[in-house]
Amino acid sequence: MNLPVQESPTLWPLAVYFGAVLVIVAGMIGGSYVLGQRHQERATGEPFESGIVPTGSARLRLSANFYLMAMFFVVFDVEAVFLFAWALAARQAGWPGYLEMVVFAGILLAAVIYLWRIGALDPARRQTKLPTRSQEKG
Repeated sequence: MNLPVQESPTLWPLAVYFGAVLVIVAGMIGGSYVLGQRHQERATGEPFESGIVPTGSARLRLSANFYLMAMFFVVFDVEAVFLFAWALAARQAGWPGYLEMVVFAGILLAAVIYLWRIGALDPARRQTKLPTRSQEKG
């Protein structure tokens, strides 16, 4: 029984594809350079903020509490994903899967209660004093 001998794959289709990509990208960049507008007005260098005139610097100091709340959001979103996946496979998981989800939800409920008790979910209690501009300079 003789098996057919396979020829080694050629790389010319990949080289043609790579060359075509380079030509297209170069054409797009070159075309935008040739056809693009070349005007320099006062408003050209100004940041555009949805039609609102900017009033200050975009470099704000954000409190760490902002990031803490974002982390809470991510953690509880992941919880929702796990619960949804469990709900889809509840019949296949059976009672052991149900008990695992009860333990999982119980741990997360304990975490929420703990965060609520220490005031981590209340932005007014977590507010920290940031130095003002005059305090930073002086």
